[in-house]
Amino acid sequence: MFSRQVLRAARVAAPQRLVAAPVRTFAAAASAEVKPPVQVFGVDGTYATALYTAAAKTSSLDPTAKALATLGAIVDKDAKLNDILAAPTLSTEDKAAIVAELVKQAGGGGATVKNFLETLAQNNRLGLLQGVCHKFNTIMAASRGEVEMTVTSAQPLDNKTLAKLETAVSKSQYVGAGKKLKVTNEVNSDIIGGLVVEVGDRTIDLSVSSRIAKMNKVLNDSL
Repeated sequence: MFSRQVLRAARVAAPQRLVAAPVRTFAAAASAEVKPPVQVFGVDGTYATALYTAAAKTSSLDPTAKALATLGAIVDKDAKLNDILAAPTLSTEDKAAIVAELVKQAGGGGATVKNFLETLAQNNRLGLLQGVCHKFNTIMAASRGEVEMTVTSAQPLDNKTLAKLETAVSKSQYVGAGKKLKVTNEVNSDIIGGLVVEVGDRTIDLSVSSRIAKMNKVLNDSL
């Protein structure tokens, strides 16, 4: 797993000074005229916005998006990696080694991605990497005219069912004119049955578990 590579890299790292882009240098990009197509929130959203702006200014949006998607997939699959990245005991040498390994795994993005990772490390924010990757993807999807739709079901849905849902939602008020839906099916047996549809920042909860919860609330309120 990648977390093992990161640990090995940190352990064998020779003492060296972390050469990180100053926080002001990276953050300054966010105040420039380039404006992301959608607003994302939280500290990870702030970093994702600054990264988008920096990548736009250096005409490196596509390679940066590809690198962040790669890193996001790695972090999503390796639960231990988040714990390592968020560890408060990481030394400057550890961070430098981890950043070098992350840059290697990203496989692209050039100086923009490297500066971004170094800034996270300098500010003790490497633990935000997963969230930044996801929110950067949200910004990129918006820039391409895509609207993300996540359909959560108790069991996997077949392509025919997903296609019908996509057609129905595409014609609804939840998707603006000229926008393209990007559909993802997630499985969560806890919802018991039905569907939970998330379109952009809106949620349509049609799950059985939600109905049971509402029924229980009504019963409890009446007692």
